[in-house]
Amino acid sequence: MPHSPSSAPRGRVRIARGASPWLVPTVATAAVGLLRARRSKRAAAVAVPATALAAGMLWFFRDPEREISQGRVISPADGVVQSIMPWHDGRTRVAIFMSPLNVHVNRAPLAGTVASVEHVPGGYVPAFNKESENNERVVWHFDTEIGDVEMVQIAGAVARRIVPYVPQGCKVEQGDRVGLIRFGSRVDVYLPEGVEAAVEVGQATTAGVTRLDRD
Repeated sequence: MPHSPSSAPRGRVRIARGASPWLVPTVATAAVGLLRARRSKRAAAVAVPATALAAGMLWFFRDPEREISQGRVISPADGVVQSIMPWHDGRTRVAIFMSPLNVHVNRAPLAGTVASVEHVPGGYVPAFNKESENNERVVWHFDTEIGDVEMVQIAGAVARRIVPYVPQGCKVEQGDRVGLIRFGSRVDVYLPEGVEAAVEVGQATTAGVTRLDRD
């Protein structure tokens, strides 16, 4: 299924869905502090860090438009390839670590139907730690032209909320936005048996752009 190009202007940046519980109170506090800053030194003292925090939140929750690349499997996340591991059932797991500086909106690695979306409770150790295997997560299965493809969004030490955008049964195009992980975290993609990884450990990835598989 070919991807239909986005109608949004290229380079446009919007705010991610699911950001409002963090963003709204931060921006509101900064706005109030700035309005009162001329009348009160105390308000001015609050306005400076509040404005800096609000700017940081706006940067963190940015959601830029992307020119979606071609390929069987593309990266669902901005970040760095943390590991590439053969799995017991013949699949290959590609783990992508997302720092707080990355865009945290995740995209569908390929076109298909969302076969299942499962929330799994767990811990909150740093996503680069081996113990993060037991962290809270959302497990996705996509029914695609190359079979079942699994993607796992893993919460980190700070990322304590994963926000899925699409429900089970929904059809998605490659590169469509499917969810958000708040703050540092990890996304794993399991390449089906016979599909070779084209990326390397330490390589930077861009959601919707970097191809994960090799012809």
